[in-house]
Amino acid sequence: MIKRFIRRVLRIGSGREPERSPVAEHGVRRESISYGARKVCEVLASHGHEAFVVGGAVRDLMLGHAPKDFDVATDATPEQVHKFMRRSRLIGRRFRIVHAVFHDEVVEVSTYRAPNPGDVVGEAPRDRVVDEHGRVLRDNVWGDREQDAARRDFTVNALYYDPATETVLDYHRGVRDLKKRRLRIIGDPRTRYREDPMRMLRAVRFAAKLGFQIDPKTRAPIREMADLLESVPPARLFDEMLKLLLSGHASACVHRLRAEGLHHGVLPLLDVIVEQPLGEKFVNLALAQTDARVREDKSVSPAFLFAALLWHEVLAAWRAREGRGERPIPALYAAMDDVLELQTDKLSIPRRLTATMKEIWSLQPRFEDRSGRRPFAALEHPRFRAGYDFLQLRAESGETRQELFDWWRQFMDASPEERSELLLPAAADEKKRRRRRRGRKKEPAGAPPVPAAQP
Repeated sequence: MIKRFIRRVLRIGSGREPERSPVAEHGVRRESISYGARKVCEVLASHGHEAFVVGGAVRDLMLGHAPKDFDVATDATPEQVHKFMRRSRLIGRRFRIVHAVFHDEVVEVSTYRAPNPGDVVGEAPRDRVVDEHGRVLRDNVWGDREQDAARRDFTVNALYYDPATETVLDYHRGVRDLKKRRLRIIGDPRTRYREDPMRMLRAVRFAAKLGFQIDPKTRAPIREMADLLESVPPARLFDEMLKLLLSGHASACVHRLRAEGLHHGVLPLLDVIVEQPLGEKFVNLALAQTDARVREDKSVSPAFLFAALLWHEVLAAWRAREGRGERPIPALYAAMDDVLELQTDKLSIPRRLTATMKEIWSLQPRFEDRSGRRPFAALEHPRFRAGYDFLQLRAESGETRQELFDWWRQFMDASPEERSELLLPAAADEKKRRRRRRGRKKEPAGAPPVPAAQP
């Protein structure tokens, strides 16, 4: 009681004791914790420090899901953790943390932090920097466990698991929110979104991934504060969008972004779903395919996914240039550059991905050529398989002819002799391309666009 009184007088937290959930209630055994995370907690405890497994790992284990990684929070400073853990490294500018390495596992270890400068006596606000919108740029103000819990984003991510006692500490009724499948932000939503606008995107991602409902007070300010995302560096937006799209629930996340008003203008790559209704089926097929591969633990290409999301933007720009009299292939490459330049202003897609995206796009008109040596050259293209899978999506969505995809599937699986027999006569191939060009001029408004053939 005296200790709690001193904490209140000195403004060191509220002195509130956390709710404690024994293993009989939450069911998470220490064996469920990775070796590396357990070892970090044991080493820090042996040096007189407290350490807990925190964040998404605790949340997922309590929901019966297998965590992808484990994080540890401690009262030891980063320098102390680095000294105690033999194989570790200090990283971070905005937040100073330690990566402890155990074979193929990396455990992220962070020091307790205070939610506001001055909450801990003797700590000056010199290590906390915000911009004109209130977004935190740098913050290394140490605090205690209660303060650390208060600065986390959502209640279900602010649970502390002690491997030694198999107890979960809960300062913000996160356990109750887990049981109610409710996502609730800690503190005032407006203040928390202003500190870090990315929390709005994370709210959407967690709600879609976990199948939770967003608490009404947490959801209310999102639409009107969506423009705060414009102050977030494009590289950070890209990282968060990649997590969202590769979560295994990309389709649900994208539709939730639309529902919360976070897509239009702020994330132009998603505008296609609203602004280009004819591409909606194509995009939904791409997202569903990605979700299926993630859930089956198969590899996923971010370049392929972004190429699918931006394809109808490229297609619209391509056809507009052709309509102005530009040659098909130069018009396509110019359209690619136009769309990617616009997108980079909001979302910094790495050049290594945009290069692959361009190769996938540029293969699409080449699939129209099925005579002479061109089909054989296409097969040798390093991105042929990705381009072929992309063509399949276009056929399944009704954007291009199923007959075209079926021919390439047969050609790809055929023997060298059979491939020669499948080739179309050059005159017939050219005649078909000309017929398609004339047909495009007669297409009714709203018909699915068909790419021009390579001359």
